Amino acid sequence: MAYLAVNEALDFALAPARVAALAPVAASAAPKARPAGFSALEWSVVMLARHDRPSSLREPGRIGRLLGALFGDSYNRRLADPKLEALRRMAVLTWHHGYAVTTVQIDAFLAAGFTPDHYDLLGRRVADVLSTRLFRK
Repeated sequence: MAYLAVNEALDFALAPARVAALAPVAASAAPKARPAGFSALEWSVVMLARHDRPSSLREPGRIGRLLGALFGDSYNRRLADPKLEALRRMAVLTWHHGYAVTTVQIDAFLAAGFTPDHYDLLGRRVADVLSTRLFRK
């Protein structure tokens, strides 16, 4: 038994030298993953979407178009940039429904160039804001 313990101790002592010899190879093989985050513009879109209703995500119907033609178009909340519009849509859904969003909407969000980490970050931020508002004195 003592013989095994000495061998394990020698292997443990020599292991850092082996790892140091392989370190440049291992470092170049695995690129560093950049954590998901939003820019300041994207965060402002998320915070502005807090005041949008889920009805702002739908196309206006026949009656809405008729009333728009008679009285002038109502305020259009859609964004010109498709990526920012996808973020606004997901933010509106997350503000109103939390993580209970359909897979179709999630797929559209991911197709716009965002990652699942972005979706998780968005959901956590919305939950943080809602919980601080709920427990404020």
